[in-house]
Amino acid sequence: MSLQGKLISEINIKCNGDVFHEIIKYKPHDIFSICSDKIQNMDIHEGELGNIGSVKSWKFTYGGKEIFVKEVIEEIDDEKKLIKKKVIEGDLLEYYESFYATIQVETKGENNLVTWIMEYEKMNVNVPDPHYLMEFCLGATKDIGLTISSDT
Repeated sequence: MSLQGKLISEINIKCNGDVFHEIIKYKPHDIFSICSDKIQNMDIHEGELGNIGSVKSWKFTYGGKEIFVKEVIEEIDDEKKLIKKKVIEGDLLEYYESFYATIQVETKGENNLVTWIMEYEKMNVNVPDPHYLMEFCLGATKDIGLTISSDT
């Protein structure tokens, strides 16, 4: 059994894909306020928002448990509306040797599709794939999309 894994999920959003990408890139505080029932805190530790190398931490609750994650932005491609993050500290690293999350927005006419990709290496075979985290991210994506679409 391989310890490396990859989950990919997609969700349609009702808001403008460019606006969604800009919020993910430059306005994580908006995510925190939109998803206050899911995310308790977000801090910037290094760098500037929207730049490769910037470091942020998040505190969120899932399944009644508070989770802390510190991440660094590894890749930004504005043409593809893609952001790739690496987890460098926090609760996930108790279970995963490495953990990366990529968010990409594809716009096709009126449709805006957000794709989440999670790539990881488990500490051991008993560690589950992070389906719970994917579910959490898709729920937050839906909340952001609904809030943005109602604001425009």
